Amino acid sequence: MKRLIKLMSIILCLTIALSTSLMGVFALSLNGISLKSDDDKATADEAALFKEETVYVMANADGTVDKIIVSDWIKNNNKADVIKDVATLGDIENVKTDASFTMNSDNMRVWQTNGEDLYTRGEGTTPLPVDLSLTYSLDGKVVTPNEIAGKSGDVTIRFDYTNNQYENVEIDGKKERVYVPFFMLSGLYLDSADFSDVHVTNGKVVSDGDRIIVAGIAFPGLQHDLGLSRDTVDIPDYFEITAHTDNFKLGTTVTIAANGLFNKIDADKIDSVKDLNDSLGKLDSAMSALIDGSSQLYSGLNTLLDSSGTLTSGVDTLYTGSQQLTDGAEQVNSGAGALEDGTATLSAGSITLDNGALDLYSGLNTLDLNSSKLTDGSNATFSALLSTARTSLQNAGLNVPELTKDNYANVLDQLVGNLSDDKVKAQATAAAKEKVTASVEANRDAVTAAVTAAVRENVEAQVTAGVHDQVTAAVIGSMGYSVDEYNAAVAAGMVDEATQEQVAGAIEAQMNSDSTQNTIATLTDQNMQSDSVQATIASNVDAKIAALIEENMQGEEVQKAISDALASAKAGREKILALKAQLDSYGTFNSGLKDYTNGVGAASNGASQLHSGTTTLRNGAADLNTGASRLHSGTQSLSEGATQLTNGILTLKNGVPALTEGVTLLRDGAMTLNEGLKTFNTEGISKITSLKDSDLGKIATRLKATADVAEHYKSYSGLTDEMDGEVKFIYKTEEIN
Repeated sequence: MKRLIKLMSIILCLTIALSTSLMGVFALSLNGISLKSDDDKATADEAALFKEETVYVMANADGTVDKIIVSDWIKNNNKADVIKDVATLGDIENVKTDASFTMNSDNMRVWQTNGEDLYTRGEGTTPLPVDLSLTYSLDGKVVTPNEIAGKSGDVTIRFDYTNNQYENVEIDGKKERVYVPFFMLSGLYLDSADFSDVHVTNGKVVSDGDRIIVAGIAFPGLQHDLGLSRDTVDIPDYFEITAHTDNFKLGTTVTIAANGLFNKIDADKIDSVKDLNDSLGKLDSAMSALIDGSSQLYSGLNTLLDSSGTLTSGVDTLYTGSQQLTDGAEQVNSGAGALEDGTATLSAGSITLDNGALDLYSGLNTLDLNSSKLTDGSNATFSALLSTARTSLQNAGLNVPELTKDNYANVLDQLVGNLSDDKVKAQATAAAKEKVTASVEANRDAVTAAVTAAVRENVEAQVTAGVHDQVTAAVIGSMGYSVDEYNAAVAAGMVDEATQEQVAGAIEAQMNSDSTQNTIATLTDQNMQSDSVQATIASNVDAKIAALIEENMQGEEVQKAISDALASAKAGREKILALKAQLDSYGTFNSGLKDYTNGVGAASNGASQLHSGTTTLRNGAADLNTGASRLHSGTQSLSEGATQLTNGILTLKNGVPALTEGVTLLRDGAMTLNEGLKTFNTEGISKITSLKDSDLGKIATRLKATADVAEHYKSYSGLTDEMDGEVKFIYKTEEIN
């Protein structure tokens, strides 16, 4: 898994590292050229059958091919029951569904897909469209990967790409070879502890302090396709790294090859030099105006940004003062309103209060007498809730002891802990491994048979070699020589060729005799029964079984089962935590109820004292209410005005940071725009606008031919007439340690 993540990291870094470096290369090819709309080409979702193909090239450290693995996804957009495929692959297999195939008379595989997409994998047997070659030099001398491993000095690593895929196309009345325009993107990591002073040709270097990411691009054959001299535009067809190393070691390199870029060019709309020339003139004028305008914009935004600080400070001070005013006015008005409401209520209710004090005492006394029934009922309800919670958890398959108000929190916390991701993952992994192991062990006999056959082949080869030596000694001994004497005589020219042929014929005849072959078979059988050979077979079988178990553990079905277990555990934890929160809430209520009943008795005693004071309160309440009404009327007007003032200043204050931030972003964006326009003009636009009409004419004609050839190449393994498709290649080289 770590190796896979590393490879994916390299691929992502390639894309990021070179995302800004392609503009100069493609500005020449694509400016003024129409690109195809979505309606011009069938997409993967529109074609009846669309083959999305990825070719994985496993290569040695020098780029020579070790193995080619082809992964095909045939999208069955019309839900056909049968898919015909002409893929020229070895050991092809269906990797996802149960669909099987038969071979028809046209040598096609006819897959019974029942309307589903088809996912296949096989081994490539035909030459690649682009060959990759890596060359290593140490201190100016070309060396092999084995020779450079662990060495120190000045090194050069060169990636060369040989384009083998072309069509013979008629251009200006002459047949010419036009290569499929593959875009090559290569990348690798260098350890900064081992490498320094890293430079690249046709690429880019990015460092994060610990590692150095190196990426390069190339377009093998494109310079030839467009017919441009390198004095006009130099289109890279190789990628080279130079550096100093103290201990050379190189991890896996990844190279991506694809021709999809040129499929976006609408070759039918590349018509005339005049169209290109007119666009170039307008482009040159527009670029000059853009660069001048971006400079003026940056200068003006700097001035505006410098002045925003004074505005911010003043608005902050104003807002602070208005907020203090509003807070004070609100407090005064709130107090006056409360006073008015209180005195009105006091005046109106003082008589009622006096009569109600007696009723209050009577009611509180009754409540006090029934407090025990209330608390007993609450305790019974809590016990019922705990019992229901336990039953629910047991029905979910959890082992839960009896829950009480004292232990339920600890029990539920323990259940949540038992459903942690680490514990659940470990349990699910152990269960899956037990199941996978049983499945693999069921095939132990087949594995043992395959391993035994391989070991027997090696044993038989060793026995045959030994018997051959004995037969040779016997034949030569019959001539009165030892083997060494005979070989010496042959070397000295004392044995003629006829005699040598007779000796060789006698040896071969003896080796092919039934007795000798029976001897070889008998000795092979004896050796196969030896303890050492049987131990080797057992060891190899165990190793193969272990490898199959680990392979199945990483399979999609097992990993999904583990993921489902984790998801189920997460849902269980959330339900238990929600249940605990509910029980906690009722526990709080139950405790509060007990405190409430204790307070009822004390309230009953106080009620009698309340009645004696209500008479005095009633007399003064009327006068107090009249004055409070007048005060509240004035404070209401003050509070409303202060609030309006503060809200207005707050709106102004809230807008100032946005204004400052916006000006800053505009200022920084204007600077980036100015620098980017200058770079784009220097590296891309200037090269285009400086081309002569003759160059543009060649580009228009040859670019059209190149785009046509690019669109024709859609698959490595092959397409039927009913299919459309696209293909990409991923080259992976082995490490050098």
